[in-house]
Amino acid sequence: MASRKIQDLLTSDQPREILLSKGRHVLRIDEILAILLATGTREKSALEIARELIYLVEGDLGVLGRWGLPEYRKIKGIGLAKAAVLIAAMELGRRRIDFVATTSVDSIRTSADAYLLLKSHLSDLGHEEFWVIYLNRAARVLKKECISRGGITGTVVDIKIIMKAALHLQASSLIIAHNHPSGQLQPSLADKQLTLRLVAAAISLDMTVADHLILNASTYVSFADEGWM
Repeated sequence: MASRKIQDLLTSDQPREILLSKGRHVLRIDEILAILLATGTREKSALEIARELIYLVEGDLGVLGRWGLPEYRKIKGIGLAKAAVLIAAMELGRRRIDFVATTSVDSIRTSADAYLLLKSHLSDLGHEEFWVIYLNRAARVLKKECISRGGITGTVVDIKIIMKAALHLQASSLIIAHNHPSGQLQPSLADKQLTLRLVAAAISLDMTVADHLILNASTYVSFADEGWM
């Protein structure tokens, strides 16, 4: 018996047909995933597998975006090829967000501006990363870059590397940021101590650290907004 395909459904219920006849905006999330999956198994259609995926992540596409091959391969009917398609689709969506943010935010006036510039990089990670945004005197973005990557609970930050890059770019101020894969936004003692050390290093070079953001999967907290620096 052949595997069940999207074409096995009634024509009016086929996600691909809905897309072509009514447009992409009417598609449900499970229908979009079903189009990416293309085929199902003997027991389940692509649409049923898509609904299983949504159920497993409780409808949170952010969780699905953090999945890698091991998580997708646990689902019956998803092999290497289908997993690769889903991972690539999630990455394409993330890069689209980053492109929009990069082209629409050329200066940082608020913590929300900085969050918009960084959320596509930090929101969906299962490990911790530390990023820096370098700004000129007009608060225009000179560069954003990842300084270090670590594990689930932390990452090592070399202040000398940050300051060397800031001097090379002739930056006037910095915004630092990192994510908490645990989802907890409260800064740790190490977060606070690192912020103080970076502020002191920046002052010694006639620069300022304008803010420190901590991000999780859906939001952020700002040291500057909270009065922690």
